[in-house]
Amino acid sequence: QQIQEDLNKQLLENLVSFLSRSHSNFQEKTTEWTCRMKFREIPTAALVLGVNVTDHDLTFKGLSDVLQNNITPYVALLEAKDCPGIKNLMQKLMGQLMNCDIDVDSLEDEDCVQVSQNRIRCSMSSLISWYESVKKKTDSETPSKKRNSSSRHWQSPPVVVIFKDMESFTTKVLQDFIVISSQHIHELPLVLIFGIATSPMIIHRLLPHSVSSLLCIELFQSLSCKEHLSTIIDKLLLTSRFPFKLGEKVLQVLINIFLYHDFSVQNFIKGFQLCIMEHFYSQPLSVLCCQVVDIKKRAYSLSHDQCENIRKLPSFRRYVEKQESGKQVALLTNDSFLKEDTEKLLEDLHIYHENYVTILRCLHVFTSSLPKYPLGKQIRELHCACLENRVWETEEYESSLQLARMLNKTDLVNMLQQCVEILMSSSGREFDKTAEKLKVFLTQFQNLQAEASQERDVSVSSQKELQKKTDLYHLQKTLLELKESRRSKKLTKFEMLRFEVVDYIDSLVRKYLVPAEDRTLHEIVYFNTASVLRGHLNAAPRTALHTALNNPHWYLKNQALKCDGGGISNKAPDICIVYKLHLECGRLINLVDWLEAFSTVVMAAEEPNADAASSDQVDDTIHARFIRAVSELELLGFIKPSKQKTDHVARLTWGGC
Repeated sequence: QQIQEDLNKQLLENLVSFLSRSHSNFQEKTTEWTCRMKFREIPTAALVLGVNVTDHDLTFKGLSDVLQNNITPYVALLEAKDCPGIKNLMQKLMGQLMNCDIDVDSLEDEDCVQVSQNRIRCSMSSLISWYESVKKKTDSETPSKKRNSSSRHWQSPPVVVIFKDMESFTTKVLQDFIVISSQHIHELPLVLIFGIATSPMIIHRLLPHSVSSLLCIELFQSLSCKEHLSTIIDKLLLTSRFPFKLGEKVLQVLINIFLYHDFSVQNFIKGFQLCIMEHFYSQPLSVLCCQVVDIKKRAYSLSHDQCENIRKLPSFRRYVEKQESGKQVALLTNDSFLKEDTEKLLEDLHIYHENYVTILRCLHVFTSSLPKYPLGKQIRELHCACLENRVWETEEYESSLQLARMLNKTDLVNMLQQCVEILMSSSGREFDKTAEKLKVFLTQFQNLQAEASQERDVSVSSQKELQKKTDLYHLQKTLLELKESRRSKKLTKFEMLRFEVVDYIDSLVRKYLVPAEDRTLHEIVYFNTASVLRGHLNAAPRTALHTALNNPHWYLKNQALKCDGGGISNKAPDICIVYKLHLECGRLINLVDWLEAFSTVVMAAEEPNADAASSDQVDDTIHARFIRAVSELELLGFIKPSKQKTDHVARLTWGGC
């Protein structure tokens, strides 16, 4: 949430500046505002937020909070579902605005409460009268109260109306509201904000020119959702601050859902939270997924069962196989020795993460500056490639190296300078020598500048000598010598230095960007079960519905509902009994036969000696239960009434799940 607030900070500042200009014009009655009144133009901000509609609520909440805390208490948020007509819109608008008039200090004022309890006719004239009365009341307050209120809000604060989803509003509602508001703009400092998910052209598609000409529109564009996602991944995942990590497949599932379904950063965060809960719930060793300062304390507090769980980890088994026989026996039999070694391994894993992130950023500096993007332009794409396998063994990496060996001096120097800054800001101690090495490369590139100018002078003099040779034989002989020299020409000092720089970056990649799966005890901090995540996020409603109705024990965990061999329990919910009976029928189902079968199953546990009166009462109850269950099945879409036979219903679903 803090990251998204920082990303929206510039957008909110621009909107506040827009409101300030509009409000100052109204307050000072300048020539511009006079002209605007003459043409009845309403100050309007067109806020383009993108198609990630689920993220808009957070943006509008932040905007509303900023406006109410610093500018005006009169902010109304309107949604299309609440405003099917102009009457509903005015009711919603006035209801929200008049609630703004009631704060903690004014609750003791009986007149204010009495006024707020009166029923006020929802019209623009009523809104103007209310605004003028509130303004007069504010002006007549004591100096201390006035000073406190003016410190937060402007004098004569504007009335801001935010249409959260403009595309969903009907054309008539928007037209009526804009036309009515424009006729009273000289009495009420109204400002409109349109939340747009698609394109600003939607304003002109929804509104005719006669209506859109009543708006003084200024366009505001938020950051793209992809930029939001890249920042979220950069701040949450590519950092050693948080010990919990996502595996390559899990991260790819979340990114694919983002890119191919909803572009929602909020849903990405929810998926990330789900991964955290699933990891700490299903991984018995997740107690060791902690900050580095807590590793020693938690490692030495492990129980014998937890030590056995560590010994079962595949990465730990591979680690044990590489040790000498004496250490192998100690790791597998001595818990104290295992705890001590676990502490060292987890600290090494933490250091690995710090080094990994630093070198990944350096590699991204190179790959993102290439003319093509074999490893992707975004750092998240590079991160996924490094998590998946040894990135230096891929064709994309080889293509990137080839392109890097053709970079010019200016680009190469800029990249090295950025890498030095990244290494200097890193907390890893071993990168001091690496930063010094890159600084040496930068010094060598600067020294090449003087040598390049000297070589340029030599080439100019040789060309002048070539021009002096006018004899055809000598000229041809000289050209052939130049051609042979170019063929056997050695690499220049710049080219040799460029190759050395690229090879050095390659050596850092091979040393520090080893996949996490190759590290011991990575299972403790990495969540890798992508299938579980898909089961939670990729909804399969038909399968879930069939499972719930056919096997209610799966969800309710009630042993009385457990049935073997496809039987039907009489203790199951009525809809489950009706559903399983309907699976045994054909296309048309006779309601009488269905009721008799339902009654047989339900009455299976009843005593046979029940009296006739109670039997009739039970029949009525069973009949009512059956009707309700059939109605629920119809609501879920499994059956529908049949026009062929009045006492039959038709099945709508076939096949298994």
